[in-house]
Amino acid sequence: MENNKADKNWKRQFFPFWFGQILSLLGSSLVQFSLVWWLTKETGSATVLAVASMFALIPEIAIQPFAGAITDRINRKKVIIIADALIAFATLILGVFFFLDKIEIWYIYAIMAIRAIGSAFHYPAEQASVSLMVPKDQLARIAGLNQAAKGVINIVAAPMGALVMDLIGVEGSLLIDVVTAMIAIAIVSFTFIPRQEKLVEKDGSWISVVLHDMKEGFQYLMGWKGLMVVTVMALIFKIALSPAFSLMPLLVSAHFHGDAAQYSMVEVAAGLGIIAGGALLGTWGGFKKKIYTMLMGGLGVGLGIMGLGMMPEDGIYFSLIPTFLMGFMIPMVDGSLMAIMQEKIDNEYQGRVFTMFGSILYLSTPIGLAVAGPVSDAMGVQFWFILAGILVLVSMLGGIMSKSLRNIEDDIVVNPNKRNTETQSYELRVE
Repeated sequence: MENNKADKNWKRQFFPFWFGQILSLLGSSLVQFSLVWWLTKETGSATVLAVASMFALIPEIAIQPFAGAITDRINRKKVIIIADALIAFATLILGVFFFLDKIEIWYIYAIMAIRAIGSAFHYPAEQASVSLMVPKDQLARIAGLNQAAKGVINIVAAPMGALVMDLIGVEGSLLIDVVTAMIAIAIVSFTFIPRQEKLVEKDGSWISVVLHDMKEGFQYLMGWKGLMVVTVMALIFKIALSPAFSLMPLLVSAHFHGDAAQYSMVEVAAGLGIIAGGALLGTWGGFKKKIYTMLMGGLGVGLGIMGLGMMPEDGIYFSLIPTFLMGFMIPMVDGSLMAIMQEKIDNEYQGRVFTMFGSILYLSTPIGLAVAGPVSDAMGVQFWFILAGILVLVSMLGGIMSKSLRNIEDDIVVNPNKRNTETQSYELRVE
């Protein structure tokens, strides 16, 4: 009954929720820019920046699988509110230290870790809530809209962050993040988010329940052949693409002999491509079979990144074309894949499967960088872009040939609970 009500009034409920989350994301992006820039100016140390990145990333990677299992057990609306409140409170404390001029570098590390823990819970709760609030036939459009909004944030966050720091300092940008988080919390508090199906109960400690749920999430992932093919493809895709984005400044400076202004121009071209691609997906919705939209996007990304590597040294301005193409096609890949997962995965499993899938993909970044660095040093940075494009194209062509992937939206995924004859249920009790 509640689901029917949510479907009928979904826009009125969803878009205020969506706006609040995007506003909070903008605040978080300002904080990220401000803290990184402050560390850069105060220390000038690559080691400090690397350690900060680890504190911002490793806790989220480590906790996500547990967080996904927990968010499938309890009220996701409360998870979103608590996670946002935790992040806002930690940010406010850091802002006070900046205001009192009592800041230490390890304070920043600690707050980055706390924010990462909050994000580990917030992400699966938010994504699984979207699939409850939005009709299935609209999920691809919403995914495209998300991609477009994030593209806008990527473009405006840096200049806006620099302006805010000049006007009101780092503590000002931290305060803005707190305010945007409070607005998001207020909106979520008054938003109707349908509850996921209650999982079965079982006696036992909460940790045994969580570990069992994580096992079920892994079984769910492994039991869906189409998603396993996607996982392998996505690993190849990310291993090729993540280092390319990291090496973009080097491509501009070492190969194109460009300056900071020309590098920013390339970044803007990619950002505009993401906005345009997300906007198109948001209005069009993609092909009837979303997997074809994803494969088309992957082919476009492969061609774009390979085209970048093949540009001559004096082709900096022509490079904007493949850069825009690459950005334009990324929402087709990410948006379509997210829509497929939100539509097909049983909602009570979404938190676990999203985080399991995400944790696997996180591994691609260090692997890709470990390989791309030496290869680029030995063969030239443009060689990696060509190789990355070939890898992406090969993975997409392999996907086209895979029947399991082509039929991923027709699969009936077996729920591990239903697969087992036991009817015992697991209930997480939060004191």
